[in-house]
Amino acid sequence: MRKMNKTFIKKMFNSSKLPTIDFNLEEISQKAQKLTGKLSISGVQPKLSVKLDKKQNMLIPIAEGGEYILKPQIQTFLNIPENEQCCMDIAEELNADIPLHCLIHLKDKSLAYVVKRFDREKGIKIHQEDFAQLLEQTDKYKGSAEQIGQRLKEISSAPGYDTQLFFERVVLSFILGNGDAHLKNYSVSYKNKDDIRLAPAYDLVCSKLVISDEEDSAITINGKKNKLQIEDFDNLAEYLNVPLKIRYEKFEKKFDVIKKIMESSMISNEKQRQFLKIIKERISRLKLQE
Repeated sequence: MRKMNKTFIKKMFNSSKLPTIDFNLEEISQKAQKLTGKLSISGVQPKLSVKLDKKQNMLIPIAEGGEYILKPQIQTFLNIPENEQCCMDIAEELNADIPLHCLIHLKDKSLAYVVKRFDREKGIKIHQEDFAQLLEQTDKYKGSAEQIGQRLKEISSAPGYDTQLFFERVVLSFILGNGDAHLKNYSVSYKNKDDIRLAPAYDLVCSKLVISDEEDSAITINGKKNKLQIEDFDNLAEYLNVPLKIRYEKFEKKFDVIKKIMESSMISNEKQRQFLKIIKERISRLKLQE
């Protein structure tokens, strides 16, 4: 697990001490619904926008102007916060562009995942569009990696570099067993009219760890969602003009590094073994050196 030292806490929260949270897991859904102005039995996805109350050094729910997204435990799929924290730590180690993130305890001591919003800069909102919006697609699971790459080429201020980063992110999701990386999980940031870039990676979770029959990919790659092989990724790379020598450079000989991160995570030993098995099998399909 990430060491919550003073340097990190200062960077993440601009505070000398880790903030507290004065609500528990059972209150999350109700608080989220109140903030959306609608209270219903069916509820909403358990996710809260929060900001730091500096006087109390406490993260508090807020409807607008949130600085962080808080994701608690959910009954349907256990230990997703720990899962996401581990995946994001692995992504960070592999030099992916990711926001600051950490695990934090709620009032009832249950763990929640907190990620700093990258669509805010000094309180100013940075316009974002995900690829469901950019491709005018109402179904986030309908679409392809090729469509995202092509649209990214058309709008990015650095099309060659961004398509390379996008390709690496697709490969990373595959290696991590993240079969739920749909159109809304890739976005573009508009800092100004001359600075339009692929947004940092977010929502990286090993869905295969909790859904055993999960598809390899939420969107098609080379026309496929399952039984993906290196040839499918190479076809995508060729379509995006990603040079052969740098396609998998970030992922070569990284298994031991990934294993070390996982062993220091809050994921249970049994789930760690399952997770490592998933990663090893994916690395094998990509013919990468462990």
